[in-house]
Amino acid sequence: MGFIMDGLDAEAYDRSYTDRQLLDRIFSYFQPYLPAMSTVAGMIVLNSVMETALPLLIARGIDTMAVENDLFTAGILLGTILVSGILAWLFNYIRQAYSARVVGNVVYDIRRDAFDAVMARDMSFYDEFSTGKIVSRVTSDTQDFANTVTLTLNLMSQILLVLIIFGILFTINGTLALFAAAIAPLIVATALGFRHMARIVTQNARRILAQVNANVQESLTGIAIAKNFRQEQTIYDEFREVNQQSYKINLRQGFVFSGIFPVLSTIAGIGTMLVVYFGGLNVLDGRVSPGSWFLFIESINLFWFPLTGIASFWSQFQLGLSASERVFALIDAEPRIVQTDSQPVPQVAGKIEYRDLDFRYTDQERVLENFNFTIHAGETVALVGHTGAGKSSLGKLIARFYEFQDGKLLIDGRDIRTFDLNEYRRHLGIVPQTPFLFTGSIADNIRYAKQSATDEEVAAAAAHVAGGDWLLALPQGLDTQVGEEGHGISMGQRQLVALARVVLQDPAILILDEATASVDPLTEALIQEGLAEVIKERTAIVIAHRLSTIRSADRIVVLRKGQIIEEGTHELLMGGGGHYAELYNTYYRHQSPDYQPDAVAVPAMA
Repeated sequence: MGFIMDGLDAEAYDRSYTDRQLLDRIFSYFQPYLPAMSTVAGMIVLNSVMETALPLLIARGIDTMAVENDLFTAGILLGTILVSGILAWLFNYIRQAYSARVVGNVVYDIRRDAFDAVMARDMSFYDEFSTGKIVSRVTSDTQDFANTVTLTLNLMSQILLVLIIFGILFTINGTLALFAAAIAPLIVATALGFRHMARIVTQNARRILAQVNANVQESLTGIAIAKNFRQEQTIYDEFREVNQQSYKINLRQGFVFSGIFPVLSTIAGIGTMLVVYFGGLNVLDGRVSPGSWFLFIESINLFWFPLTGIASFWSQFQLGLSASERVFALIDAEPRIVQTDSQPVPQVAGKIEYRDLDFRYTDQERVLENFNFTIHAGETVALVGHTGAGKSSLGKLIARFYEFQDGKLLIDGRDIRTFDLNEYRRHLGIVPQTPFLFTGSIADNIRYAKQSATDEEVAAAAAHVAGGDWLLALPQGLDTQVGEEGHGISMGQRQLVALARVVLQDPAILILDEATASVDPLTEALIQEGLAEVIKERTAIVIAHRLSTIRSADRIVVLRKGQIIEEGTHELLMGGGGHYAELYNTYYRHQSPDYQPDAVAVPAMA
């Protein structure tokens, strides 16, 4: 059966909490709602009193009819029983209404905290861990956390009911009541025996659900590629495998939870049989009246039900605890981006300095070592080099998406680790190779950079990019709707939207990560026209594969394996005949307007 658990190891940021730690953490979410919880507790008391009053009133009616045969008294008792039933329903309704509100508020709070934690995680966190599994913790696990809350409220009711019923049993016949109470530890001990097993199966059930979510999300995200290569069956087979694994694990969980109640019911049934036998002898001897005996039988049934519920509580509770443990692990995950201070950043000129900086994504993947480089305020620097040279890493470090291991990164002479990141990133604009657009209109996506922007400001930003001519190709201009990730418009149009978004943001530092690498020449010309406007009077770092972007830079920096090997203008580097000239002749020369391909000899026709 070991293969069933393949791939269900805990994530690196997971941690183990004791039940006491989890309960203390859960209780902290209840504290703001103590008044509502007090109302719930009051309704639990009143409802328990009404539930226990019913068998008392019925027993009284039996004795009255057996001895006095008084129909008037019986009618009063019948009315009292009816009122008690109505009050029990009313108190339970109020309890459920307030409980639902408390549960909803608590789940809302913990889901908000989980989502805040997700937003606070740095990019390396998402490089290492599956997005689908993270989503599962924020959605499914926080919802299952509600089970913990509901079980806790039910436990309060059941404990109170057991105490009241035991008091009634003791007043009827102390000996039989003690006999029933002696069986209670056996029920509790049996239930606790399931506790460890229940915790394991519920943890695995939560993990496999996250695995299913991750598989579905990845499959749908890559559905276009799958269809292009006719790999729908492969995707289906992968899903069927993980779904089969989910089925087996959930089946095991079902066996564990289904097995506990029959066992507890069997023990309770044996206890009831013994109590009925010895209690029946007391009725025959006349030591207990028929009404009292009925009350005892009814009460013993009421006694077993909440008692088995209390006994099985810890086993069922593990489902909620496992879910809450996964959520708290996500909230408590240690950030890799560590700010030493949170100083305000009112203005940024744009000078950037790398001093003796070391950076690696993993221990085995060293990218930059003892790296020194300065970019002056307002300067446009183009970074070129082969894949893996460290070009994109330099931009990601400026954005504080990743933590460097040693050295310093200074912005205007200030350590970047001392900034308030929210304020700092307002001065930072990034246009990636594949821009991300949210579902909504073009105007909404441009306004994303500045939520307070007016329609006029959004229109002005769009018109600032390539003169706004690109808007004419959109069916409804700025009101054109785009789908998930920008589906519905071309890649080049997405890039132009991203540039307009940066114009609206008006950042001091601009990072263009291969912004024209995936577009046609006509769209590239539009983007280049937009870039010329966007980078004016800003510090710009251009990571480019296009000659037009590189040649317009103030300085070109050539990287190889995390080290600067050449820098200068295009003309200076071409004159040097070094690595840049080699790159140019290999990759860029054909993009030049005056490029003439070498003549190719064509054999004469026979």
